[in-house]
Amino acid sequence: MSEGGIDEDLKTRVAWLYYVEGMTQDEVAQKVGLTRARVLRILANARNDGTVQIRVTSRLSLCIELERQLEATWKLERAIVVPTPEDADSLYRIIGCQLGAFLSSAIEPGMNVGLGWGNTLTNAVSAIEPREADGVNVVSLLGGLTRVADVNPSEFAWRAADRLSAACHMMAAPVFAPDRVTRDALFRHAGIAEVMRRARMLDMAVLSLGDLTPHSVFSAYDLLSSDEIASLGNAGVVGDILCQFVNAEGEVVDHPVNDRVVSLKPEGIREARRIVIASGGWNKVTIMRAALKCLSPSVVITDEVVAERLAAG
Repeated sequence: MSEGGIDEDLKTRVAWLYYVEGMTQDEVAQKVGLTRARVLRILANARNDGTVQIRVTSRLSLCIELERQLEATWKLERAIVVPTPEDADSLYRIIGCQLGAFLSSAIEPGMNVGLGWGNTLTNAVSAIEPREADGVNVVSLLGGLTRVADVNPSEFAWRAADRLSAACHMMAAPVFAPDRVTRDALFRHAGIAEVMRRARMLDMAVLSLGDLTPHSVFSAYDLLSSDEIASLGNAGVVGDILCQFVNAEGEVVDHPVNDRVVSLKPEGIREARRIVIASGGWNKVTIMRAALKCLSPSVVITDEVVAERLAAG
């Protein structure tokens, strides 16, 4: 049984009759012996958990043009640009869906894949096509959260590993240690040291980026105090790469918060054979530009608002 007590076979049958055979909701309800309201709930559940994934096969010409411009300006292997949605709250889900589809085709057997975390990456999970075990290793590139209200974005690595039937290597520590001494001691822990070793041998690193606006994960989950966020801003920070706070040039700033971070540093990320950045929204433009300078990624997935501003360099 799946979430909400819906039998998987029933959910799949309802989705098949509606999306593939083209029946109306009333016809589906009559066929399977349920009420129309129940069918609606099953279809919504199927969309939310990835059982049904809808693709629009034609592309907006503006997005295609922006992709080519981004690729030329930043020497990218590939850019994927999505239309900026009317509802800004849906942007994480839309970019996440594109990321999940990309990973489904780009991850090959035996690869070592390093993953960051965040709302965009969390939304990619349901779009990753489940597969049989084929030697893929997933490596979490930073510590996790110790308190959350609903979905824990630091769960992305093991949830993605489950979809890929991959081994998962977690950095089992809080993303922010209380002080530098504790952080350094954590890095000496045999288990975390092994994860860090694997993190420096990646075929692919997949990241989202954070900012310091009131919408950021640091504010939403009270990871940093308002005084710390203000202090980072005064130090020239424009956002973070795996919770390492950087300036507009992508340089890690000298700040006490950075001394407490349990994560792979940008120089370690650059050792990956392929770097994928998925992030969007007007508030991410500056940190996106900084990450492009710092990491020279192979693939960027973003929205047209960000792409327009980055295309000029």
